[in-house]
Amino acid sequence: MNTSPTAPVFLASAHRLENTVQPYDWGSHDHIQDLLGLPRDGRPAAELWLGAHPSAPSRLSAGSTLADLIATAPVEVLGRRVADRFGPRLPYLLKVLAARRALSLQVHPRPHQARAGYHRENRAGTAPGAPHRSFHDTEHKPEMLVALTPFEGLAGFRSPRAVLELLDGLDGELVGRIRGALDGTRSSAGLRAAMELLVAARGTAGCAQDVATTVASVRARAAAGSPSDRADATVLQLADEHPGDPGAVTSLLLNRVSLEPGEAMFVPAGEVHAYLSGLGVEVMAASDNVLRAGLTTKHVDADALVECSAFSPRPPVRPDTVVAGTESLVTSYRAPVSEFALMTADVHPAEPVALAPDGPRVVLVLDGAVRLLTESGETELRRGESCLVPDAAGPVTADGAAHLVCAWVP
Repeated sequence: MNTSPTAPVFLASAHRLENTVQPYDWGSHDHIQDLLGLPRDGRPAAELWLGAHPSAPSRLSAGSTLADLIATAPVEVLGRRVADRFGPRLPYLLKVLAARRALSLQVHPRPHQARAGYHRENRAGTAPGAPHRSFHDTEHKPEMLVALTPFEGLAGFRSPRAVLELLDGLDGELVGRIRGALDGTRSSAGLRAAMELLVAARGTAGCAQDVATTVASVRARAAAGSPSDRADATVLQLADEHPGDPGAVTSLLLNRVSLEPGEAMFVPAGEVHAYLSGLGVEVMAASDNVLRAGLTTKHVDADALVECSAFSPRPPVRPDTVVAGTESLVTSYRAPVSEFALMTADVHPAEPVALAPDGPRVVLVLDGAVRLLTESGETELRRGESCLVPDAAGPVTADGAAHLVCAWVP
């Protein structure tokens, strides 16, 4: 719905975006470079950020940022429905994520935990952006990822019984203590105790050698053709990437997730997870609250991590998915959160696609070329190009031959 029929033309039009590439060391050397038409120079490109997050807001052609545009005219850009619910801010952040190797094991806080942690650190005088700061804002950070290539990850805890089976026969003092914790109480309390042991072991005397002992026994089991080959392969991959880090052993507590292109996973606040490899489109609540558990050289806040994690075993969560179209193929992904939804579309010239009808819509073309048609005109986008379609632009239709993704507020 066009909430501002008298909005100035510049607010009723699509706005092209220039977006930040994050060069984290785990990033791919080719995926995002190829999408954007950049040279492969051997440097990593891990994430492409599209949104108004203060850490790296998308830029507009006039030199201002998307955050500036929203601050200038929140109702015209967001729509009354979104502005009333979330205030004058874009409630989601869209990313292209390209993982050459594993990201850190991590968890995101629930809303009340984010608020409490943020204010607690402020009262303690912890500076914004300080490397030992855990809570960077007051928001939760549920996220959803749609695979563009085969994608691997870890998410959610296995049952204690399944974990004990994977630990059976492995050497190492830490593994023995974890086994004892789970044998003592085969419940979420046992998983919590096991996680506390793993996080507390980081950096202690002898930890790296103990982890190496466990990894050696995993390697021997894998060489013997163990039925635990998938879990063992995960441990060996992570141990190679992060030698001596107990996060490699932590992977035995978590479910391994494999996604084919077009498949998706939802990571709610409180779920311990890690992305291992692959290319995907990720949409999340606009927050930078990340509590790390391992596979990282960054700050690990053990107390906050355990406080914010959910230890009930469960399989990874798949979002609701609806597929529509005849010539064009449109897939909508909905997670049980109010900040975001995602749509992917393989647009065929014979069947234009209606995108989300209102609110702030961020569109990224992954391949091909498309015209976005609104009441006030049209915008042409090619591979790697993106734009924001404000609420004031009204309904928008994609016409052409392209593969695109559209993030919106349901």
